[in-house]
Amino acid sequence: MDVAVSTLRAQLADWIERVRAGEEVVVTDRGTPVVRLVPVHTAPLLERLTQQGVLSRPRTASRPNASRAPRVHARGSVSDLVTEQRR
Repeated sequence: MDVAVSTLRAQLADWIERVRAGEEVVVTDRGTPVVRLVPVHTAPLLERLTQQGVLSRPRTASRPNASRAPRVHARGSVSDLVTEQRR
């Protein structure tokens, strides 16, 4: 079920009750989906797959650092390069 942000604000308690009852609500902003409301007891797909042993969590939470990679410096404007490639 979809609901606009403005409607959600005006009727928040009603929408929370729907979610609590098990419905999934997608909140839209100007027609674009931005948030999904699901009951707390609903396990997301990744959590379920982790519990089933299909996936495993990363050993460390840190992301790789690319600080040793050489930086590339453009010899002209990016817009000129894009225009040239579009020809």
